[in-house]
Amino acid sequence: MKMTMTQKILAAHAGLDYVEAGQLIEANLDLVLGNDITTPVAIKEFDKIGVTEVFDKSKVVIVPDHFAPAKDIQAATQCKCVREFAENKEIENYFEVGEMGIEHALIPEKGLVVPGDVVIGADSHTCTYGALGAFSTGIGSTDMAAGMATGKSWFKVPSAIKFILINKPTKYVSGKDIILHIIGLIGVDGALYKSMEFVGDGVKNLSMDSRLTMANMAIEAGAKNGIFEVDEITKEYLKGRTNREYTIYTADLDAIYDEEITIDLSKIKPTVSCPHSPDNTKLVDELPKIKIDQVVIGSCTNGRLEDLRMAADILRGKKVAKGIRAIVFPGTQQIYLDAVEEGIVTDLVKAGCVMSTPTCGPCLGGHMGILAKGEKAVTTTNRNFVGRMGHIESEVYLASPAVAAASAITGYITNPENL
Repeated sequence: MKMTMTQKILAAHAGLDYVEAGQLIEANLDLVLGNDITTPVAIKEFDKIGVTEVFDKSKVVIVPDHFAPAKDIQAATQCKCVREFAENKEIENYFEVGEMGIEHALIPEKGLVVPGDVVIGADSHTCTYGALGAFSTGIGSTDMAAGMATGKSWFKVPSAIKFILINKPTKYVSGKDIILHIIGLIGVDGALYKSMEFVGDGVKNLSMDSRLTMANMAIEAGAKNGIFEVDEITKEYLKGRTNREYTIYTADLDAIYDEEITIDLSKIKPTVSCPHSPDNTKLVDELPKIKIDQVVIGSCTNGRLEDLRMAADILRGKKVAKGIRAIVFPGTQQIYLDAVEEGIVTDLVKAGCVMSTPTCGPCLGGHMGILAKGEKAVTTTNRNFVGRMGHIESEVYLASPAVAAASAITGYITNPENL
């Protein structure tokens, strides 16, 4: 049939036997997602449609995570808007402060996405759920409104790039280094409106947390979505999280790809993305000695337990350098609790880190760690555009939790292998 994983999922949800790149289809949705920034706009559009109920109370998810807990009156008003909508429409999956998390860490944790799903979210990093073998993509607030009302959405079927992963990454190399390497290789528009499909024997050497990180940053290469083949690691992750039956889709042997790229995981080194673009990547060892002011470990990209564990392993028994602000954002309340029970939080706090509530925080220039003029930050977030985390004359360096933790100790961008 010559279809990729993504094309097979979209065909099934459109009730078609076959789709091809560039084709316009209408597909049924398994999940519609919004947050405290995008949902208020969607609510206004939803009201214009004239319907009184969402299409399925269990398939709409709203997570106040960007400015929550509310940082000011405007943020409080936004959160109140979505809270009242969720209550009025009896949304089953509305997650309030105290039970919420950063949306793209929370949704997989709660088992709300399974392989073969079609998911849209009014947030560009909705592509995260491709790690679970689902088609998930970011959309605008108007499309969110239409999705909440009808349970359907229009798509142009994307073409695809096949990434064949081989071998095993070394000790301090994680999904963040791999995806930064790939973005540096193909550029921020290298996968524009395409599906990034990750396959190969190397996939089995990547944890689910690393896969979630890689799928999360597919959008930084311009992709419509990123997606991984489902394997035993995926199935094990889903155990105890969901009782839903799911369909596993694999690409046809003769599937058509725009390009096939082999990535040798064993050859990837700790990598950073320098200001002011995610594709401005360099090996840490290639950098001059760059003094930093702040380290952020967290976000929807790298706020999972494995990320915090890696940071704690490096910081344990050491101290954050004098004058460096090291802020840690667990991805969800459960991750926070697990990190407490495992002793990770103790290690981080003893080292001099500050623990924050699960929130997007400074990633988007929101709160809890904004940069002043001239300041530099090493962060495990996903974007480093001009002014992304604060002043337009600040600088953001994207890195893995291992590099971020090592940099916190030395006060400059550091390869953890060199500690």
